[in-house]
Amino acid sequence: MIWKKHFTLEQLNEMGKHCAVGHLGIHFTQIGEDWLEAELTVNEKTMQPFGVLHGGISATLAETVANAGSLLVCEPHQIAVGMELNISHLKSIKAGKKAIARAYPLKLGREVHVWNIETKDEEGNLCAVARLSTKVLDKPAA
Repeated sequence: MIWKKHFTLEQLNEMGKHCAVGHLGIHFTQIGEDWLEAELTVNEKTMQPFGVLHGGISATLAETVANAGSLLVCEPHQIAVGMELNISHLKSIKAGKKAIARAYPLKLGREVHVWNIETKDEEGNLCAVARLSTKVLDKPAA
């Protein structure tokens, strides 16, 4: 197992409750030995005018799940912040359906983490692929 911080799904979901993550309805659903998964429902908060998942929200979901993964592999005195995100949208997800993003690390360095994120629909179709690089920083003083 790669995790240095041990959060439950409930704790991860509580952390995002009062920010963009909660507003969009993103919630964490699974933690594996070296991967983390979150999902959202395509609805009026997350879709574009054509009734499919908005690409920017798809990117937000990808960054959210990978950044949380990066946070969980940081030392207790550290945090992780996104540096670069790239994403390719491969297939749309229609209103009323779920977008499910799974992130797993490609590189876990002392200062930089790189994560791969695959977003699928409920049927398991690959809908987007993304890569997030995060910078590991010391927590700011309280």
